[in-house]
Amino acid sequence: MIYFDNAATTLQKPKEVIDAVIEAMTSVGNAGRGNTNASMAANHIIFDARENLAHFFNIEDSSNIAFTLNSTEALNTAIKGSLKKGDHIITTELEHNSVLRPIYEMVERGVELSITKSDLLGNISYDEMESLIKENTKAIICTHASNLTGNLIDIARVGEICKRHNLLFIVDVSQTAGVFPIDVKKIGIDILCFTGHKSLFGPQGTGGIYVRDGITITPLKSGGTGILTYDQIQPEKMPTHLEAGTLNGHGIAGLNAGIKFINRVGLDEIRKKEEELMWRFYTKVKELPQVKIYGDFSTRERCPIVTLNIGDFDSDDVAEELLSHGVSTRAGGHCAPLMHKALGTTEQGAVRFSFSYFNTIQEVDEVVEILKKLILASLS
Repeated sequence: MIYFDNAATTLQKPKEVIDAVIEAMTSVGNAGRGNTNASMAANHIIFDARENLAHFFNIEDSSNIAFTLNSTEALNTAIKGSLKKGDHIITTELEHNSVLRPIYEMVERGVELSITKSDLLGNISYDEMESLIKENTKAIICTHASNLTGNLIDIARVGEICKRHNLLFIVDVSQTAGVFPIDVKKIGIDILCFTGHKSLFGPQGTGGIYVRDGITITPLKSGGTGILTYDQIQPEKMPTHLEAGTLNGHGIAGLNAGIKFINRVGLDEIRKKEEELMWRFYTKVKELPQVKIYGDFSTRERCPIVTLNIGDFDSDDVAEELLSHGVSTRAGGHCAPLMHKALGTTEQGAVRFSFSYFNTIQEVDEVVEILKKLILASLS
């Protein structure tokens, strides 16, 4: 199988990630629940992972990172925990439903919403975004990159807008963590939401949220933390403030190994290879008849994603045909309804090819040849 669905989850993990999970499964107990060797082993792994993530995102205090199941849980925590009735927020048409649906829930509770529109290439206007700010604007919430087009949002520029207007800046880096350097201090990110199972090469069921010092958000969940047992409320100090229940120690061990792998290979090297694969694929398929590609390819820096349609064929049918040739892609709506509406693909959907460090040039060339044959067959 040729796996080009890495924007959904990376299937091919570094060997050290697999080894770390297996080892943890045989040795890791419940972190913060006792002084047994197994519990202490869990404490050590989770602390080490927190420290490595803090260094990775240039976070000064690793205790400001709480582990979650994924970026969806992190975003729900950030959005529902920081907003109240009467607040106004700004987001974009590029967003995934992990941002949009929690926002819509908050709109039902009295939060006001403005959405920065996208053009036909999938880009937003930062002037428009800033023009939407009102007296009661509380936050700007946006993705770093579209999971549909691969277009980047200039989060440094959005961070400057937030700083000028004293707004919270909440960022979803699901598609970019592990591909692009992300410095929370330099960019001015107040709350960072990330997942482990994509370009960080971790297992599913891992992710996290960073909350800057001085910001307090209401926990999404409450429960056991291993400390302050007799208090009736969730501990106020991070990270236990946002970590109720047993953490996924086995998964976090794998996530920690994924971060170490990225640091060993080099973020720039990983991005360079993924960009090379993406650009090779794009350059070849854009010349094929009936192919329509979505997104802005006028700038080199973008996520390693190429999304397309072939003529009027339903995207699911194209993906099924590719799968019959051993090629895994993603078709349909991609949990990005506003982006599909902006691109005019709500009915047809789109076929997404997304690349990983573990893919090869040979795989790219093979898939291009398969697409050529499929298009030729459709024209005959």
